[in-house]
Amino acid sequence: MHSIKSLQHNTRRNFYCVAFCVLISSLYVLIMNSALAATTNSADQKSHWKNIETKGSNQAVYFHAWGGDAQINAYIQWAAQQVKEKYQINLQHVKLSDTSEAVSRVLAEKSAKNNSQGNVDLVWINGANFSTMAQHSLLLKGWADKLPNFMLTDPVNNPAVTLDFGVPTLGMESPWGQASLTFYYDQIATTKPPQNLNELLTWTKQNPGRFSYPKPPDFLGLSFLKYALVVLHQESFVASNDLKLKDQHSEFNQDPLYAPATAENIEEVLKPLWAFLNELHPNLWRKGQHFMQTGLEMRRLVDDTELSLAFTFSGPEIPAAVKRYDLPKSIRSYAMADGSLSNTHFVGIPYNASHAESAQLVANFLLSPEAQAYKQQAEIWGDKTVLIASTLTPEQQNLFKTQTPHPSALAFNSITRTLSEPHPSWVEAITLGWQQRFGVAP
Repeated sequence: MHSIKSLQHNTRRNFYCVAFCVLISSLYVLIMNSALAATTNSADQKSHWKNIETKGSNQAVYFHAWGGDAQINAYIQWAAQQVKEKYQINLQHVKLSDTSEAVSRVLAEKSAKNNSQGNVDLVWINGANFSTMAQHSLLLKGWADKLPNFMLTDPVNNPAVTLDFGVPTLGMESPWGQASLTFYYDQIATTKPPQNLNELLTWTKQNPGRFSYPKPPDFLGLSFLKYALVVLHQESFVASNDLKLKDQHSEFNQDPLYAPATAENIEEVLKPLWAFLNELHPNLWRKGQHFMQTGLEMRRLVDDTELSLAFTFSGPEIPAAVKRYDLPKSIRSYAMADGSLSNTHFVGIPYNASHAESAQLVANFLLSPEAQAYKQQAEIWGDKTVLIASTLTPEQQNLFKTQTPHPSALAFNSITRTLSEPHPSWVEAITLGWQQRFGVAP
């Protein structure tokens, strides 16, 4: 009996030993295969990028980007000098008054069957323009997430760099920066600017004619309307669904404002916005019977002391304008307490770009710590970086150290709550609805 038990014990022990050895062998094979795959993948990536550098050097890149801000234009010129030194690329800034101009050009080229010699190599884009280009297959796919510097954005834990107004970018866009709606006021004219949308309405009644906004389809005017819509919609949506304001992204999974607009829900969703504007407009500059065309015109009206309160989507524009004497020294910037409309902006490459490889080299440089840190300096542009500090080396992190801000600049960490952009389809709904209700002659 003892011999039988010993035999059974030894058999079980031998079985476990064999099983353990098999498991260790399997794990070893798995680890080695994974390591081999990673090494192969890394080698493939290096080979891919080396090929891009070879094909992309010594070319021209026509960068179609909004040209309405002197600081941004100067930064693009600086970037042009850098890629000239690094890759002998001649970066040409094609200045646009609206990004839709570039979208229309690429669409016209596609209609003319120009599928390889397009005039647009790189375009500054996001939101509705990206949605339009993606819908009509006007953008090159699957390149942005292969840029060497793209991993510095930590895309796995930072979905803002792979979503554009909630629409997946699918490698068609490379993130460039982040921006938020910033308000500014003349502290000589008003010492207590409104801190939220409700206070804004009250403030305009107490200070008639001292505030207005550019008429849509101007980007800045639409940004103000979207800010108002999101705040008003959240109030009604949260109340109707008995929700608490904790996490905007998780709460609004079923929110119609973050899904494509439909013929059935447009009227209901936009109703609070039209009601708000009906009450606001009589208190605006020229009693809401005339609207400026651009944000630049709005800023000039502040400088002329016709307006006491205004806003921008480029916060660093304000201290820069004060330094240029385009705005008085008494100007101060701030963020609304009920939230700041925020988004990530990108660069894209049209599907028919003549110099697609060169454009990728430029896009990768724009994502470099050097370029991102320089861009974030308030006196240069002040555009917030899309890079995540934990992905950077200590030396790269040191590039982002800032100096004392200008008195008119938005204070650090002033934005305590951000508001996500609605789905791009709501831009057209807002624009058409506004023109039908409030459209006036320029």
